[in-house]
Amino acid sequence: MLLTPEDVGRIAHLARLKLDEPQQAAMLQQLNGFFSIVEQMRAVDTRGIEPLYTPLSAVQAVELRLREDTVSETVDRERNQRSAPAVYEGLFLVPKVIE
Repeated sequence: MLLTPEDVGRIAHLARLKLDEPQQAAMLQQLNGFFSIVEQMRAVDTRGIEPLYTPLSAVQAVELRLREDTVSETVDRERNQRSAPAVYEGLFLVPKVIE
């Protein structure tokens, strides 16, 4: 998929970028280079290959070190709301910003 100068102009407009002619030409070359790499990656047959959760698992066995999912802190609503300017029945009150 090759982009045209018109495509780059449209992308620049949508991104609110003002590109002069040399910048637009450079951007066209960079974007087409990027899409060329994407097309090469899409051409590789990856059927039957398991995804890696870390690149290291391709070269050695990696054991995930995950902590136990346990409660470590309790919620003290009253203490947390002491600094709030306005509270009603345990809820923070905020000014209305949308009519």
